[in-house]
Amino acid sequence: MLDTKVNAFIERNSLQLKNLSLAVGVSGGPDSLALLHFLWEEREKRNLQINVLHVDHMFRGQESYDEALFVKDFCEQRNIPFYMKRINVAEYADKAGLSSQNAARECRYHFFEEMMNFLGVQYLVLGHHGDDQVETVLMRLTRGSTGKARAGIPFSRSFSNGCIIRPFLCLSKSEIEAYCEEKGLDPRRDPSNEKDAYSRNRFRKRVLPFLKEENPLVHEHFQRFSEELQMDEDLLAELTRREMNKLMVRDSGQITIEIGPFREMPMPLQRRGIKLILNYLYQERPASLSALHIEKVFSIICNPHPSATLDFPNGLKVVRSYGKCHFQLNPPERQTFYFEIDKPQVVQLPNGDVIDAKYGADAEELAASADYFFINSRDISLPIKIRTRQAGDRMTLKGMAGSKKIKDIFIDSKIPVAERDAWPVVTDPAGKILWLPGLKKSNVSGSDDTGEANFVLIYKKASISSRGHTNDEK
Repeated sequence: MLDTKVNAFIERNSLQLKNLSLAVGVSGGPDSLALLHFLWEEREKRNLQINVLHVDHMFRGQESYDEALFVKDFCEQRNIPFYMKRINVAEYADKAGLSSQNAARECRYHFFEEMMNFLGVQYLVLGHHGDDQVETVLMRLTRGSTGKARAGIPFSRSFSNGCIIRPFLCLSKSEIEAYCEEKGLDPRRDPSNEKDAYSRNRFRKRVLPFLKEENPLVHEHFQRFSEELQMDEDLLAELTRREMNKLMVRDSGQITIEIGPFREMPMPLQRRGIKLILNYLYQERPASLSALHIEKVFSIICNPHPSATLDFPNGLKVVRSYGKCHFQLNPPERQTFYFEIDKPQVVQLPNGDVIDAKYGADAEELAASADYFFINSRDISLPIKIRTRQAGDRMTLKGMAGSKKIKDIFIDSKIPVAERDAWPVVTDPAGKILWLPGLKKSNVSGSDDTGEANFVLIYKKASISSRGHTNDEK
């Protein structure tokens, strides 16, 4: 009965389990021992080469070592290659700052990956079953998991240079126990599975019995839910990638999106779009990153205020600036610059912009342009200074009474936040701001109509390509 059910499940998942070399993770418990026995009985019919992998986590001293010897003896009696490793997981957990369960999982899967590469096998077969699926889905929903995580345990997933498969997800725990009894198997029992200290055990002992009373086949319904949700998520993920690729600009650790087109996407794609960006930027997703961070991104995107900044784990900064939102991992620290001009010369600014100081002017009408600033010895002395902005900077504007904050000029001109610290500020020797190139001139801006002009300063903004973007990206 179990054989028929599992074979039908394998076929339904379009897996050709024939002519393969397999690695099987076996702890010695009922689930993995039954899985090994099932595969061993199928080996000739399917032409399978089976290799058993076992990890002794050393939590229970001689008891866990005896379990390893039990699995070893089981394999030797059936001429199955056996590979094991003893790992002091408690010591590893202490050094890595992990819980004992997470540390054990890391150590176990690292050994599995090493052995798959060593043996050259494509498939790692594990004994997770339907009751595990119910527990996993409920645990993840309870702690607020979203997206594909809610679907629980997949039948197969990529791992190392191959994939993990779980052919027992169609079975209940009781079916596996019955199989062990039918085949005369004597699996080992880990006493930690009875401890209420672990949340999985609490779900197993308190919630699962209630669900099985309501419906003995509840594991089958959860498995169907898992498969349907995984297919739905795969489709939504593909749609999200298509739409996000139309509006994302990627540039060396930074991703920028246009807020308008982004907000026109359906909300399910928007949420997955933010997750997609985070997955692109984080090589390893921080454990502290949660759904709350996604909500914060939406809060600044939907807020009517044009500018906002968020600091995320591991150095990720999210900056809303007018119609764009920038995601940058470990952005460079603010660059400051300072130059003095007392003779004709070309000043190259760090962002690629240029200020060219020349004698005289070519055309009187250029005086009205914010890209030109005339200096005459009657009103302005040398040297002229070019620097980055400073807190509290103010300037008196040509044609206006009083002064205005540089910050407010940037806001009025809709200069993105990311560009403001690199914008040049031009002052006289005393530090009085004369010119915000390309934006505003002070009320002491020079003129060439007296014939006393010493210089004309010409501001040339860098092209998009010289700032590290291509025209296509724009």
